Order: sequence, then C-alpha cells, then structure tokens
Amino acid sequence: MKGLKRIQLFEFEDFEWFPGWLRSCMTRLIVILQSMIRTDQAIAVLIARVYKEKGIMPIVDLGSGAGGMMPDVLGLLKKQGYDSATLLMTDLYPNEQAIAKFNGKEDPSVRYSEQSVDATNMRQSPEGLKTMMNSFHHMRPEQAKKILASAKDARTPLLIYEMGENKMPLFIWWLFLPLSLLILMIMVLFMTPFVKPMTWQQLIFTYLIPIIPICYAWDGQASMPRMYALKDIDILLEDLHGNDYKWEHGAALKPDGKKQGTYILGLPVN
Repeated sequence: MKGLKRIQLFEFEDFEWFPGWLRSCMTRLIVILQSMIRTDQAIAVLIARVYKEKGIMPIVDLGSGAGGMMPDVLGLLKKQGYDSATLLMTDLYPNEQAIAKFNGKEDPSVRYSEQSVDATNMRQSPEGLKTMMNSFHHMRPEQAKKILASAKDARTPLLIYEMGENKMPLFIWWLFLPLSLLILMIMVLFMTPFVKPMTWQQLIFTYLIPIIPICYAWDGQASMPRMYALKDIDILLEDLHGNDYKWEHGAALKPDGKKQGTYILGLPVN
C-alpha cells in the first residue's frame, strides 16, 4: 500500500517456528512493561467512552495471546462502576495455558474462548466491543485494512490500541538501534524478577543463556517502525467512511490527561 510510513520488519514472535514457551516468556515481560507505564488506564478511559455512548457490552478481545493487560483493564472498569462488564479473550490460535488459567477461576466475568476467532471476519465472532491491544502493528496493510473493513461491514464497535506511536524518522531509529537494543536487554534483567508465573525457562534463558533479552529487545524495537502512524491510519480508512459507521483516531489519554499510545475507534451510527 503506497504512502505508508510503516515498514514491514520481522519480529521473532511472528514466526510459526518460534517456540511457544519462549513466546510466553516474552509476553510476560510485555505485561510487566505495560503495568509499569499503566497502559490499562488509557485503555479503560477509551472503553468507558464507548460504554457512555453505546451502553455496557461484552468486551471481546482479539489476538489475546496469553492474556495481556485486558483483565487489569476490566478490573479498572469495575472500580469505575461498570460492574456488569465482562471480558472474553480470543485468538486465532487459542493459548491452552491461558484457557486453563482464566477458565479455571471462579470469576465468570473473565473467560478465554477455546474456539478460534479470526479478526478479519467479525461477522463470525462473538458479539460485543472488539478490542485489539498492541497487536495491530503485526498486521500487514492488506490484513489491517481487512480488519477495519470487517468491523464496518459487521457494524460492530472496534477499539485498537498501541502503547507506542510511530513518530521517529526511520534514519534516527536505525542510528540509535544498537543503543536501544542494549538498553532493552538490560531492562529485561531488572524486569524478570517481577514476572508471574516464574518458570525455570524464564530464569535460565534470561540470565545464563540470554535468548529472551535478545529476542525481546529486537521485537520491542522492531515494533516501533511497524506501527501505523496516524497518517497511515488515514490511508487505511480513506474509503471506509460512511453515514452508518464513524471512525476516529489519535493519541490515547490517561485519566490525568497524559498521552499514552494511540488508538483507532470505530462505532456504528444508530
């Protein structure tokens, strides 16, 4: 797709051959990072806006992987008075460990679907507010366009959130890449003790054989130029506007007004 700032770099976790246990170890680190910068607050603000406009509905998270931040987001929403809010996590390839973890709890408001759910075919997905948290940048432009078009065609609410923003010029990104990789690798060493659940793989492949820091650092840096810049989103949405569905996108805000990431919000017009 012409005119996009985004570039298609690889991330290790995108490869089918990448071991599932290693992907889970990296996901746990991402959850720690999101907890540190409180992305759950910015996401909860956005979902609360949808609830105020459209009423409370089930949250159907797409591409949930091992779970991510959405259970924490649901907890914040309940503290704000949205007691009837529920969360259904889904994935094209459901995570068996996450299914056992969340479906084994007594809390019926949080569940993980055992059925495969395709984000590009929202007519076949469960009803509710569809969310995509820090996963949209993994989609190639053709896939990204298809996801947005699917939401519009199905007239289902869609909230996409990325905890970063693609603003840095590409040559600057390349220039500082070695230093950025080193910083992220060092960060992993300090974040790992806070990982839950802790596994022997997490420890050994962090401190003795540093595969996790290397893969985490590269994926973290590669995700930045892969994110769709705000002008990129304009290009993706240029022929998806209509009287029966509205789009907006911009910087996400925490309750205190500070910026934290970017979002795309699509809502059907009643």
